[in-house]
Amino acid sequence: MSSPTTTTSPPQTIDLTALPVAQLTNVKNQLTSELQHLTTSFSQLKQAQAKFRDCGNNVRDGLERGEGTPILVPLTPSLYVPGKLASTDTVLVDIGTGFYVEKTPPAAREFYSRKVEELGRNLQDLEKIVQGKQGNLNVVEDVLRQKVIAESSKGGGESSV
Repeated sequence: MSSPTTTTSPPQTIDLTALPVAQLTNVKNQLTSELQHLTTSFSQLKQAQAKFRDCGNNVRDGLERGEGTPILVPLTPSLYVPGKLASTDTVLVDIGTGFYVEKTPPAAREFYSRKVEELGRNLQDLEKIVQGKQGNLNVVEDVLRQKVIAESSKGGGESSV
């Protein structure tokens, strides 16, 4: 008994001109939906990157003040309460899903810097995918347009005969 081999098959190419208008419309709608989802994801990643960048800047700039300095402590994104800077030796870093870790300011800045770089790489990858999907959508729209024009000219030519 031979063991199955795992090979990845190359992407299949479809002759768009062979598809009927209804199927082309479905492909166009699917690509549009995927493109909207990817664009939303891209925007969310950009916002997360900006948030991490701001956090790193806040650690850098906020600790230049001395202990006991009055500050505003964020409880939610829009609610702040007054407080005093207790220590500049350590900071609490939100590592996600509600977990916080105590770090030194340099370690916190390095953590946020890594996150910004990682998200930057993800954004570049996602941008390439978005561009590819946009190209595919443009091709499908062009073929669909040509088919609709061809069908309408056929219909118009037959009715005049």
